[in-house]
Amino acid sequence: MLFLVAMVLLTSNIMAETIAATDSRVTFVGRAEVEDGSLRFDWPATYFRVAFTGKSLAMRVSDNKRNYYAVWVDMPTSAEPTRIVEVKGNDTIIDLVLAADVKKSKVKEHQVVIQKRTEAGCGTTTVHAFMTDGRFVQATPMKERQIEFIGDSYTCGYGVDALSRRDPFTDETENASRTYASIVSRYFDADYMAIAHSGRGICRNAGSNIPWEVMPDLYEYTIDRDSTTRWSVEQSEFRPDITVIYLGTNDFSSYMMPDFNKFRKGYMRMLAEVKANYGEDHPILCVASKVSDYQFVYVRNVVNNCGLKNVHYLGYFPSQHLGTDEDLGAGWHPNYNGQQKIAYSIIPYIATITGWGLQDMPVK
Repeated sequence: MLFLVAMVLLTSNIMAETIAATDSRVTFVGRAEVEDGSLRFDWPATYFRVAFTGKSLAMRVSDNKRNYYAVWVDMPTSAEPTRIVEVKGNDTIIDLVLAADVKKSKVKEHQVVIQKRTEAGCGTTTVHAFMTDGRFVQATPMKERQIEFIGDSYTCGYGVDALSRRDPFTDETENASRTYASIVSRYFDADYMAIAHSGRGICRNAGSNIPWEVMPDLYEYTIDRDSTTRWSVEQSEFRPDITVIYLGTNDFSSYMMPDFNKFRKGYMRMLAEVKANYGEDHPILCVASKVSDYQFVYVRNVVNNCGLKNVHYLGYFPSQHLGTDEDLGAGWHPNYNGQQKIAYSIIPYIATITGWGLQDMPVK
């Protein structure tokens, strides 16, 4: 796995142009607080597209903890980025593109994607500005197809880059670009947004009976776990064609089964929040993974009796799809192989619900 941490002050480079993170030439996909041209955010898989002429690109950034970002230079996003950068500290200037990256490139306008690999527990990032020795041009705009994912550790990419299920989790092994959500989005050539937090459930979180900061709560926030930052759909150009909800595993964790009425109430609230954002006809795909026989029953019951339009159900059997060694990363979570198998199961449903159809391309 490529893992290059680039965190250097650009004291020797002369920056010809600097633009704010909110500049119209920059395409941003995610939820963020806007202040004085800066964007503050923390949800996993949040990303920028930036385009420039020249030989180098850098960003001025602050982070209250430490996060990791994948960078792709003049290439489609994939499981293998050009480099990975570490972000920490205040007002740090970080190299994103080096002269060596574009030396052999045949294009004059370089397209770059910068995506947050880690989830909110790793910290909140504020991107202030981008800098280049050349000039900024218009980045690729928001794609026509868009997907929203609401989930837990599977959607975050928890431990996906670990070499073994026996390995302990570290922040470095979390990788949003190798999740089923990223794979599905690449397959359909769609932009996507992931509202996800490890360990969270519908009515209770992993190992807890206290209904505190469950996903129906967090979904309403711009900044994860910050109830003062209320999200409004008008804050973004992002309008998903479909929402995928992959939740419930943590509700049934620790050999505990939630009360059905509480689970139903939480799930109905989750559905209502999505519909309030995008309209009553907006399609929702509800994925239930079989960690308990009852989880299938709970989610299917809610979907079949919710009384809402265009809500669909998918029952998924990870125990029958994921091998214990070749498909698992840290903490028995799916690695890239496992995430690909999950994507294979979800793609046909999205293709049918949206009418996009299946593509003649690999799922990776």
